[in-house]
Amino acid sequence: MGSIRLRRKPNVWELRLYLGRDENGKVVHKYATYVGGKREAERELARLSFELESKPDFPRHDEKLAEPTEQIQWGPETTFNDAIAAWRENGWQDLSPKTIRDYEGFYRRHIEGTIGTKAISTIGVFEVEGYFRSLAKEGLGLSGIRHVRGMLHKSARLAGKWSGGIIPNPVTLADLPGNARKSSPVRAPSIGEVQAIIQTVEQSGDIRMATLIKVIAATGMRRGEAAALRWSDISFADSRLTIDEAAIAALGSIVIKPPKTKASIRVVALDQWTLASLEDLRAEQQALAQSMGFSLVDEGFVFSYSPDGSIPPHPDSISHAFKKMVKASGVDSAIHLHSLRHFQATLIDPLSSERQKQARLGWSTTHMARHYTDPITEEDVKIASEVGRQLYG
Repeated sequence: MGSIRLRRKPNVWELRLYLGRDENGKVVHKYATYVGGKREAERELARLSFELESKPDFPRHDEKLAEPTEQIQWGPETTFNDAIAAWRENGWQDLSPKTIRDYEGFYRRHIEGTIGTKAISTIGVFEVEGYFRSLAKEGLGLSGIRHVRGMLHKSARLAGKWSGGIIPNPVTLADLPGNARKSSPVRAPSIGEVQAIIQTVEQSGDIRMATLIKVIAATGMRRGEAAALRWSDISFADSRLTIDEAAIAALGSIVIKPPKTKASIRVVALDQWTLASLEDLRAEQQALAQSMGFSLVDEGFVFSYSPDGSIPPHPDSISHAFKKMVKASGVDSAIHLHSLRHFQATLIDPLSSERQKQARLGWSTTHMARHYTDPITEEDVKIASEVGRQLYG
């Protein structure tokens, strides 16, 4: 995991990076100190995480991508694997941690052992389109095939540039298969379904997960925004919370960064029932921290499983836990964590103006409100109260 915390004022930060486990199974971390603003410290953590994970000896459960040879001979023998390995060394540093993680997954599963071994110059458009159809036949959806196509296209284009125009790009004219499976539209769950999921989680005794689901259902927060929520972001006196960060899963770490867009930075009202759940969770977290000799800091993450709250929960682990609870509750398996955001949007649609709906959900435009940092208004307070009443009343 990767995390930062304020060690002493002004602006002295401790950066912690996850290195893996030693021969005894003990977790090992690397620490660094950074002096500067919080945003700059987060960017430094992201840079260190990428630099660390790029080392050949970095411990990870995933297989590593192929490393480029010291001297790649650009020419007729250059394969897609060669081009992608070179692109990884000279270009991936500019990508977000999540994009890098996604690229590695697509490469390892769908490219490395198949078309990746082929020399780019020997592949034609016909063969590339046949490869795409084979992916569709194996069950990869249209969105996934688009990701694979994008990786192949970019790597072949770079190979052409780095070879001085010797290597062609056979992906440019290749069409995607028309029969590829398209993703099913996300369905907003009903009030009863959300209540059933919450009840199941509460019965399991996991107060963190139960509160997290309540917060997402009551506010429409994104998964990463909830994972990055800190105690300092919650105003218990004013019944509101600030959303200004998101947790992004990277290779072997979690990076905390600003949300997707400027519009995603927002303040939203909370209903009394969700606020009470957060108060109960904070009391339990404080008791746990004290029992283990720690202090629960204000900058700690609300849904952290570490005693002092210094490490955010992994976004993927949140989704996996939610999926298990959906199954245990008997609710339609098509409901996933992002469905709660659609639940919020559907529920408040008749209650709010387009502008307020856009502000509450952090959309860039009012058009997004139909398709899918603002002050707290009286309208938003009424929205929060009505959502809470319907959820818990």
